Amino acid sequence: MIKWHKHIIKISALATIVLALAGCSTAKNNGSSQGNNPGQTIKIGVNMELSGAAAGYGQQQKQGIQLAVNKINQAGGIAVGKTHKKIQLVIRDNKTSNTTAASVAAQLVNNDKVVAVVGPAATNAGTASIPNMTKAAVPSVSPSATDPGYTLQKNGDVQKYIFRACFQNNYQGSSAAKFMTNTLKAKNVAILTDNSSDYGTGLAKAFKKTYTGKIASNQTFQEGDKDFNAILTALKHKKIDAIYAPGYYSELGLIIKQARQAGIDVPVVGSDGMADAKLTKIAGKSNTNKVYYTTPFSTKAGETNPKAASFLKAYQAKYHATAPTFSALAYDSIYMIKSAIESEQSANSVKITTGLAKLKDFKGVTGTITMNQNHNPEKSMVIEKMTNGTISQAYTIK
Repeated sequence: MIKWHKHIIKISALATIVLALAGCSTAKNNGSSQGNNPGQTIKIGVNMELSGAAAGYGQQQKQGIQLAVNKINQAGGIAVGKTHKKIQLVIRDNKTSNTTAASVAAQLVNNDKVVAVVGPAATNAGTASIPNMTKAAVPSVSPSATDPGYTLQKNGDVQKYIFRACFQNNYQGSSAAKFMTNTLKAKNVAILTDNSSDYGTGLAKAFKKTYTGKIASNQTFQEGDKDFNAILTALKHKKIDAIYAPGYYSELGLIIKQARQAGIDVPVVGSDGMADAKLTKIAGKSNTNKVYYTTPFSTKAGETNPKAASFLKAYQAKYHATAPTFSALAYDSIYMIKSAIESEQSANSVKITTGLAKLKDFKGVTGTITMNQNHNPEKSMVIEKMTNGTISQAYTIK
């Protein structure tokens, strides 16, 4: 038994040396022994709301992602050292469920072995996914998670593996407040807030903090509300110059329609949740006048940004529609990952994380992006104006 025991020790020691050498070889070939490494292709996961309440946004982002990947692959793929690897998408539906989003994140990083993830679209679903992304050392880029705390831990430290391509709510809210004061010259405003999520309440909070005029009325509504006449009737008797209404197109379309029907003709200013063609369908073209919203992307961008012009043309050809904001953000998310891989010359997930954190002067369709220390993109804000249901003007706020 003693001799057998010694034999086991010798074999174990030899196995340990072999494994250690194999680990060194793996690290040398793939750039790191931590995180996930690419195979013949670069697997990028998509953790997206493709069904459920936020499916409209998720489907738009899926289209932007697929458009970017097709373009990259048709050009030969991503340069990794002296070779080129094509992207393989692994798309999973989180069903607009936080629990499912967390489960999808685990599947993507542990079973599918993706090296990066795009999504989720919503802050809450993205937050639920963070523990699994962090444990696997795989980065995610959300095209549209706007809550200020999304990329931060509770102690204020940055979430190492979490990034976004969109603005924070506080930047949108403060930009809207400045626009109302400086451009619309609105001295008395009413605020109508969607208080069913952090999205609406966060925007309203940032607006109030920055706005220097008088808030004549401060009302709230819930996701799914259909009748806003009681609120609007009360507003009609107040001397307001504009309405700030942060929320989504589903409710804002009805608010605009019912406000105009009630004879309230003041400007309505909202957020990127309004950046959808369905807003006009719900409100009606004749009612969609003097409507403004903050957005990271404008269809007018093609007039000054060649990348945006190319994207808009390709989207129109592929989907026979004008590219929405959320498709543009998702498109940029893929190219941000591509840029990170090429800058680090590695498609290892930890290396991609490093590349994303160092992203500087990245030329995207939504503008020139530099990632700050909290993993938020620094770029210009756009405010679009709608007249008779179409975008008539775009204001750039740097």
